[in-house]
Amino acid sequence: MDRGTNERGPSNNAGCGVLVLGREPREHAMSQLAPAEYCREESFDSHALRRALSCFATGVTVVTACGPDDTRVGLTANSFNSVSLDLPLVLWSLSLRAPSLPIFSVASHFAVNVLADDQAELARRFATPLPDKFAGLTWRAGLGGAPILDGCVAQFECVNEICHAGGDHLIFIGRVHRFRTWNRTPLVFCAGNFRSAAAMSKV
Repeated sequence: MDRGTNERGPSNNAGCGVLVLGREPREHAMSQLAPAEYCREESFDSHALRRALSCFATGVTVVTACGPDDTRVGLTANSFNSVSLDLPLVLWSLSLRAPSLPIFSVASHFAVNVLADDQAELARRFATPLPDKFAGLTWRAGLGGAPILDGCVAQFECVNEICHAGGDHLIFIGRVHRFRTWNRTPLVFCAGNFRSAAAMSKV
């Protein structure tokens, strides 16, 4: 799962040059420890950047929508974030290579299902290309027909307000029309692995 969305499953691959301890670039000379990996824009590759971005722990969501022909789509995303409280806006991003892009682009609404820590298999399911990702699941149609999944930590039903191009992704901004929350432990994605927020101690 990349920082946007991935319908091919989690991926973390080797990429950039590794910095040898004690031979850090001059700008790191004041640091007590050199970084394990150091890359400049002119030399880094996408795998190294993905690996660095995976240091930022996020929640895990399944974003769903329903097209004009009632075709349902859904995928695992950890790019979900808040934009504004007034207006109530959220965003997430989708790879331009995603097979579901045409449907998400024309759908009137989308739903963001924030997964609980016992839903890692659901996250893997929606990160994998399948003929029908919803087969055998308990769900109901939300606003615009977007599927709402059971057992989540939170659900946000949104009007598909606007899209912005951003490199190799399309950024979706939605206006939240209704939401629900439950007292459950969230699923977390960090360093290429799913984790339970319950295992993280308070600091």
